[in-house]
Amino acid sequence: MENILDKFNGIDDIKNMDYKKLEDFSEEIRNFLINTVSKTGGHLASNLGVVELTLSLYKAFNFNEDKIIWDVGHQAYVHKILTGRKDEFDKLRKYGGISGFPRRDESKYDTFGTGHSSTSISAGLGVARARDLSEKKFEVVSVIGDGALTGGMAFEALNDLGYSKTKMIIILNDNQMSISKNVGGMSKYLNKIRIDPAYNKFKEELKDKLNKTNLGAGFANSLQKLKDGVKQIFIPGILFEDMGIKYIGPIDGHNIKELVQVMAMAKQINGPVIIHTITRKGKGYNFAEKNPNKFHGIGPFNCDSGETSKAKSTTYSKVFGAEMVAQATENKKVVAITAAMPDGTGLCEFAEKFPKRFFDVGIAEQHAVTLAAGMAAAGMKPVFAVYSTFLQRAYDQVVHDVCIQNLPVVFAIDRAGIVGEDGETHQGIFDLSYLTHIPNITVMSPKCSAELAYMLKWALKQNSPIAIRYPRGCDNQNVQLSSLEDFKLGKWEIIADEGNIAIIATGKMVQTAVLVREKLLKSGIKVSIINAEFIKPIDKELIKKLVKDKFKIITIEDNILHGGLGSSVLEYVNKLNDNNKILTLGYDDNFVTYGDINTLYKLHGLDAEGIYYSILKFI
Repeated sequence: MENILDKFNGIDDIKNMDYKKLEDFSEEIRNFLINTVSKTGGHLASNLGVVELTLSLYKAFNFNEDKIIWDVGHQAYVHKILTGRKDEFDKLRKYGGISGFPRRDESKYDTFGTGHSSTSISAGLGVARARDLSEKKFEVVSVIGDGALTGGMAFEALNDLGYSKTKMIIILNDNQMSISKNVGGMSKYLNKIRIDPAYNKFKEELKDKLNKTNLGAGFANSLQKLKDGVKQIFIPGILFEDMGIKYIGPIDGHNIKELVQVMAMAKQINGPVIIHTITRKGKGYNFAEKNPNKFHGIGPFNCDSGETSKAKSTTYSKVFGAEMVAQATENKKVVAITAAMPDGTGLCEFAEKFPKRFFDVGIAEQHAVTLAAGMAAAGMKPVFAVYSTFLQRAYDQVVHDVCIQNLPVVFAIDRAGIVGEDGETHQGIFDLSYLTHIPNITVMSPKCSAELAYMLKWALKQNSPIAIRYPRGCDNQNVQLSSLEDFKLGKWEIIADEGNIAIIATGKMVQTAVLVREKLLKSGIKVSIINAEFIKPIDKELIKKLVKDKFKIITIEDNILHGGLGSSVLEYVNKLNDNNKILTLGYDDNFVTYGDINTLYKLHGLDAEGIYYSILKFI
């Protein structure tokens, strides 16, 4: 078979390919994706599912002029291959390589940078309105998944689009998955559409019969008036049609010819159109088809077996999930809430054992927080398990619905700090800054995974908002720490007490601080190590003592410096009107790019060696 991918010169080549060649091309792209992602890791299943869809888009549109916006963007690998980045896939998501998501600074074909879901319709509508105001002529296509359609922002955009009647095309990529299996009313609605072709068949048959009779021709004008009533009975896309958006589908998302024909039709409609395509996540790779959750975002793996090479260790997420089960067993008021992330947050066992107390709300973080607030107000003990980066989307609800009312909601904030290869949109380096300035909330972080279990147990006994933030992955195996089993509000743990230098670290950075201390001791420098398990409130009594005893103070956090632990310590020391030297270590006022975690720590001087040299310079 001809090697199409190696001879591919750019998107204009697709226009000249017949459908048989495009089908062969799709298989080559799939093989390329499987082979490259098996080495680099990445989002495999979602990209395998959109190969034909992406080729169809490039066959039907001219993206040298037309614009495409990918929702979330983790399904844009095929788009990247087609737009000149194939040879960079060996450095996919690696520092200095290409991103796993669309980036405007990476290619002119990346119209809009994405990383979080439910944004593509809003962004696409913005591009389309700018086009119209500029009196330009090009098509705007927004691709959104059925999982992303559970996000309220998508419906805000659909409402605006349907009202304004702006010309643009929405591709609904319906694979029944977001990361975990989709839930909720929208998922059920789309499932009904998949199995109900009655409307399209009815419409065509009715149209044919009317055109064949004189009486039918007389009904032509009246038919428009009857249209809404007929749609209520037969049309599968009534929700979209009633919002003012033309619905076409469902269409086989792996049939390139049919997709191209439908897209050509959509281009002729002077208004908003939604094309509903049905795709299979992981298509073409048996292991990914059978287990799309595992291959949504996966590390390097063996192509032949589908197994990852990394040995399984106890992660923070697993510890959290196990303790949630233990707490729910003891207390019937404990409930768990997740926003389409039961697997990633470690709640699968909880969901299995306590299905009536487990609530997956879909990609709807704002709703999740206010749902938790409502349950807390009614006497339950809700725990919302969420990635740090995704909790950003519900900031207003944390403030207004939880903290103003001082409700006992526990926020289990997974993936806090650096997460690595997913880059700027997913690094959890802002949560300390956006949480600690909110009244009534307590913010905590365990220094090791075992401590997380005790921290969760303690938090569920409190009667106010508690946020527990913890990192992705496992503990540093070179550091052994004994976990605290009980906590006193705002009191820190002294791990080592010697010398006149105090390192105050929080969360997993305590483990790094221990390694730094070992390096300093070899240089003849004695230091104290303090575990700031509470980031809010801080231990003012201990800080006052350090200041009184003329300690040099260093703070270390896996967070942006502005508004973090170091800022809180600096602010309090300043109130004491003392001249103690303080060094704050964290991330500067920049977004942290993608790359493996160790590389990023080193790049920002937050590895043991970098901190060691910063302290030597400081003292």
